[in-house]
Order: sequence, then C-alpha cells, then structure tokens
Amino acid sequence: MAPDRVADAMRRCPRIRFLPPDQHAGAGSDAPLPIGHEQTNSQPSTVAAMLRLLDVHEGHDVLDVGSGSGWTSAILGELVGPTGSVEAVERVAELVTRSRAALAEDAHPRVRVHHARPGTLGLPGLAPFDRILVSAEPAELPLALVDQLAADGVMVIPVAGEMLRVVRGPDGPHVTRHGRYRFVPLVTD
Repeated sequence: MAPDRVADAMRRCPRIRFLPPDQHAGAGSDAPLPIGHEQTNSQPSTVAAMLRLLDVHEGHDVLDVGSGSGWTSAILGELVGPTGSVEAVERVAELVTRSRAALAEDAHPRVRVHHARPGTLGLPGLAPFDRILVSAEPAELPLALVDQLAADGVMVIPVAGEMLRVVRGPDGPHVTRHGRYRFVPLVTD
C-alpha cells in the first residue's frame, strides 16, 4: 500500500501550534475551531480531503488563499519538500502575524505568508502556481485565481457550498465536484 503523504505531512504539523491558547483543548477534535476575526481553523478531515484532491508533489509552487492560522500552509510546505514553495495569503493582519510566528517555530523556509492586498485575489505577481488551495468560499468560481494557475495546474476551492477541483487545461478550466462543505466567505476588500 502506498504511503499517505497527506496524513504524514499533517502528523508533522501539529494543529495545536496553529491555534489560539483558548482552543488548544480542541486541537484533537475533527471540527472547525475559531481562531478569531470570524475565521476558523478548518476541520482536519476536510483539510485532508482538500489536500488529497489538490495532489501536491515535491517541487510544486503552491498558493494558499485564506491561510488563516497558517496550519494548511505548513502542511503544504511539508508536501512541496525542499525544492517547492508555498505562498500563503491572508487578509487579517493579526492572523498573518500569528501564522508567521507559528511557522517560524519549526523553520518552514519554503512557506511565506503575505498580507492580502485589498481588491486583489491571490498573488498574481508571483503566478503561475502549480497548485492553489482556497480555504474560503466565494459565490462563484473566481477566474482571477484560475488565471494564476500554470498549464495543467490544479485548484481546490469551495464554491457556493460545493468543493470543486479545477484543472487548467488548454481549452479552459475543467471542473469536477466533490461534495458539500461550509466555509467562511471569501472576502477581497
């Protein structure tokens, strides 16, 4: 049986380090936990499902949109290995600061957390990306993020309550649906 790279990466990035102290007791639960500012640290089974759909390989350049506490960014950093990179973007300045501090504890040099620019979705100046993970929910598929995918790149994003896997092909995006989920809204202001 093939090793489960996602489960291994999640084990190497303990969730508790990315939670506020008042949420440490719930770190082992399979539930979303509040991290302040009306944001959540996603349910571990949801994170695992999204990362398996994303299919990150060593050496990939990944964009993590709505990085929140930095936990998914750290896991992605493990998955891309020493030759890949993770660019995380978060709109809440306090969460950017906290996630940078949590990531610095284990020295994740492949992961950089950026403060989102109002009115800009993702990091178009650093595109293209091999993979994009979005942990906030827009009402419709944001083409601004599809445009930041490399050829044959993959994005996993919850849209209008449904998890989508988007592959950028030569004739436009190919979208498959993977179940119902609830996320905080994707905000660009």
